[in-house]
Amino acid sequence: MHHSVKRSPLWALGLFFVTFSAQAHTGHTAYSWMEGILHPFGADHLLAMVAVGIWSASSLSHRQMWRGPAGFMLTLLAGAWVGSHGITAPLLELAVALSVVLFGALLWASRSAHRHTQPGWLLLLVAGCLHGMAHGSETPNAGFTAYAFGFLFTTTWLHMFGIAVGSLIKRWALHTQTRVLQGLGSSMGVVGLYLLTQA
Repeated sequence: MHHSVKRSPLWALGLFFVTFSAQAHTGHTAYSWMEGILHPFGADHLLAMVAVGIWSASSLSHRQMWRGPAGFMLTLLAGAWVGSHGITAPLLELAVALSVVLFGALLWASRSAHRHTQPGWLLLLVAGCLHGMAHGSETPNAGFTAYAFGFLFTTTWLHMFGIAVGSLIKRWALHTQTRVLQGLGSSMGVVGLYLLTQA
């Protein structure tokens, strides 16, 4: 099992977390559905959304795992609506980058704390709102609906990808799950720290 895990595509995913870090949040103004689709592929948003899916699948029951992405998208949409009306949080870009670090820590600890999910839920909901504000603050009211549909579409697929990865991890032996999640969490934390230096 040890050697097969090392060859798993999940280790490539961990490497991807590190090498993808150069594509941080762009800060451009967004108007269209297509720009909404493309915007979550910035490293900070992408990693957070994939992490939501992985954490939900690995830490919640099969019936509850969809509540993680649903909660994130609801707060994401609420934050985007608030941001589109000119209301933002102080040091917003710094907070978004910090959420990537915290999601990395959450993945690192998810197996050891899988029966105590309150911190994960809190981070998920707060991060969704902050990421939504970052999206919405770049969107004029006139273009909000089309843009929101676009980034919710991409967010849904990123969550589904994370759930698929987390579900695959959950099939393995407990010690293997722990090692893989710690590897992914550590990689994400490194990327988050880099993004903090760029925020």
